[in-house]
Amino acid sequence: MKKRLVPLAAGLLFAVGLAVSGMTQPAKVVGFLDVLGAWDPSLAFVMLGAIAVYLAAYRGLVLKAKRPLFAERFSLPTRTDIDLPLLAGAAIFGVGWGLSGFCPGPALVSFGAGVKSAMWFVPATLLGMALFNLLRPDPARGDG
Repeated sequence: MKKRLVPLAAGLLFAVGLAVSGMTQPAKVVGFLDVLGAWDPSLAFVMLGAIAVYLAAYRGLVLKAKRPLFAERFSLPTRTDIDLPLLAGAAIFGVGWGLSGFCPGPALVSFGAGVKSAMWFVPATLLGMALFNLLRPDPARGDG
């Protein structure tokens, strides 16, 4: 039970933070990206605050702990290569974020709050994920 409550609490805290910071408002995100127009720099302060909290927690807790509280070992990213699929995925994500003002986390919060534009975005995202999983080669299936 504890294994499920901790991620749920973290997710709820994240959702509240997204809502309070305005990240669930597509107009605020698009305003931040519009550096040549009516630029809204407030999102930069949200990002800087998040980086500061993460950096302090990572250095103060993760690097000093022998193991996580609710797992056998840490699962830290080790990938160092930058390839075409990574760059293409990042570009598609960035274009989608700029056009819609949503990325998946804030979109889910907005969807849960009943925001009309998120009611289109979230199902489209889920459909795109399903299509990707259906069409990508999978060596385990023999698609190699």
